[in-house]
Amino acid sequence: MASYEFLAGCYDELTTDVKYAQWADYLEKHFARAGIRIHTVLDLACGTGSLTWELARRGYEMIGVDRSEEMLAQANEKGAEQEAAERPMFLHQSMDRLDLYGTIDACVCCLDSVNYVTRPALLRKAFERVHLFLVPGGVFLFDINTPEKLRGLDGQVFLDETEDTYCVWRAEYSGRRRICTYAMDLFRRTEDGLWERGEELHEEYAYEPDELEEMLRAAGFRKITRYGERIMRRPRAGEERMFFVARKEL
Repeated sequence: MASYEFLAGCYDELTTDVKYAQWADYLEKHFARAGIRIHTVLDLACGTGSLTWELARRGYEMIGVDRSEEMLAQANEKGAEQEAAERPMFLHQSMDRLDLYGTIDACVCCLDSVNYVTRPALLRKAFERVHLFLVPGGVFLFDINTPEKLRGLDGQVFLDETEDTYCVWRAEYSGRRRICTYAMDLFRRTEDGLWERGEELHEEYAYEPDELEEMLRAAGFRKITRYGERIMRRPRAGEERMFFVARKEL
């Protein structure tokens, strides 16, 4: 089964530990340092739109882009329960084929979505497309699971469960391919009380930080800075999540 085809329906249930308000707080700290007014923001690989809607409630004009139609369907369904002045626009696109109707002040790509682009050539194209649509002085913020984290996941088994959802996933890391594969078995309770089962494979590529910085520079970005996990300082050795902030020249 394709990635997120089954998981989309229970993704939010299984990720209640993700504090989207705290992620938005962190992004806004960087927005404040941008040197330009940040109003129009692209949430690249927005998934079910939780962060997109969180930023929309804070007054940003939001665009959410994702390659999964199932995840975007979940994002759109959240509209009825949100209190945002302006509804986000959701677009079904892959990162490397990003095509917007106008410019953006900032682009965010969170929760290791960059790792999910497992072909470096496609990530290069994605960086080029983001750079194209940013206004001069605009900022691009994203985070990655570091290679140290992905290598450390090899052989581990994890269990996530709620009242209506049960997920077992196993991680395997290939040093030759530089890819960590997550094999997921998912069980979801239906409205009639029965359980349905789905299987999915997800892959993350172990990008080296220097490699990503070179890609960003090749795409035209300047003033590239690395940060530790949701902190305003440089990452320490062995950090499992790293943030990048890159700017388009004025």
